[in-house]
Amino acid sequence: MDRRVIALGFFDGVHLGHGALLRQARLRADQLGCAAAVMTFDRHPSALISGRATPLITSRQDREYWMKTQYGIDEVIFLHFGHAMMELPWQEFIEDCLLRDLGAVHVVCGADYRFGFRGAGTAQLLQETCARHGVGCDVLDEVSLDGVPVHSTLVRGLLERGDMEAAARFLGHPHCLSGPVVTGKRLGRTLGIPTANILIPPEVLTPPFGVYAAKVAFDGQTHLAVTNIGNCPTVSSGAPTVVEPWILDFSGDLYGHELRVFLYRRLRGEIKFPSLEALQAEIRRNAAETRAYFAEHET
Repeated sequence: MDRRVIALGFFDGVHLGHGALLRQARLRADQLGCAAAVMTFDRHPSALISGRATPLITSRQDREYWMKTQYGIDEVIFLHFGHAMMELPWQEFIEDCLLRDLGAVHVVCGADYRFGFRGAGTAQLLQETCARHGVGCDVLDEVSLDGVPVHSTLVRGLLERGDMEAAARFLGHPHCLSGPVVTGKRLGRTLGIPTANILIPPEVLTPPFGVYAAKVAFDGQTHLAVTNIGNCPTVSSGAPTVVEPWILDFSGDLYGHELRVFLYRRLRGEIKFPSLEALQAEIRRNAAETRAYFAEHET
């Protein structure tokens, strides 16, 4: 069985507090000569425990993306959080799941980490039980930025207000949304502003409707983009929410491709324009704003 150092948590958003755990797991793995792994769940436990689905900051694939690319994690293990996991006694979670099944030789968690049936397992119990089995356990205190504790709830609130720049400070990276490009109305092409419609998982939080200065990554490329989030009130009524980047300085067919959209700044709210010409002029002005934003912030 592979030996692993395992960081524990849900890691929604993969913010700076999570980053401390991930860096520690990477450090311990290098010291022990084994893989740095994360054990997390395929859905937020609160969705089953409370029956209320919490909007997720990041999709499963984006959580994995940030953990691997920003923190050097080798493996992300997604376990199914169903009734069996919810009702698992905390001792069995440690001894059967972590130690026997996953081969943990060292674990890392936050001081507020809870696990097992009804959250009976604590970081202290994890540390004591691991010690009896000869397994190391690091328990880290919460991380603060400018005196403010970093939590997913804080980041979620900033994103819900559309404050991408403040959210990025606590995340340690720009917020992103990702998904496959799907067929849209193709209206943008007739305006000389071809956009890519991206299908976002329904459980993921959608920032406020509006237009964002963004970057889009696909196939090893990264381009600036003007990205609309909303339901396009100028051209349709009652349409579903779409994430729709106009990728600057790019032409090509992206249908079926996976795109990752990094949102840097909300430029304006969504507006219903009196004509398509007015919409076109505003989007081109937003493109100039986007270029100016990145010219200023990347020099």
